[in-house]
Amino acid sequence: MSGAPALDVEVRRVGIDDPLAEPLVRELTEEYVRRYGPGAHEEMTRYPADSWTAPHGLLLLLLEDGEPVAGGAYKRYDERTAEVKRMWTASAHRRRGLARRVLAELERAAAGAGYDRIFLTTGPRQPEARGLYLAAGYTPLFDVDADPLTIGPLPFEKPLL
Repeated sequence: MSGAPALDVEVRRVGIDDPLAEPLVRELTEEYVRRYGPGAHEEMTRYPADSWTAPHGLLLLLLEDGEPVAGGAYKRYDERTAEVKRMWTASAHRRRGLARRVLAELERAAAGAGYDRIFLTTGPRQPEARGLYLAAGYTPLFDVDADPLTIGPLPFEKPLL
């Protein structure tokens, strides 16, 4: 189904311990380890489960025929800022606009929760994520002409209207 347009997907808010979140956690962990090495596994357990719950956070999934195909989360960064984390699209469903949809849903939910700014970082070995955030109107807080591997985590921000 790769390359097919994102048609009818259900947006569902879940907890990180929900069985539907398992593919997100598993695939994202595998992806981080593949790109950054075994120590990257720690990133997935860095925050307590309640970081992703209301009133300060959210984890959402896009479901297609009841199966998770993409997801993402935000958590409180500061009083006015939500931090996007855990952006994921199932490998079989990439290039369909699903990550863009997740990002838009997270932005809408964060604004509805009272945040007026989004902050995020992505890794220097994730050029597709960097491209997504630039295309979605995020302002890079780093020199975009520099080699990403010399920068480390790549920070972005975006005001929520």
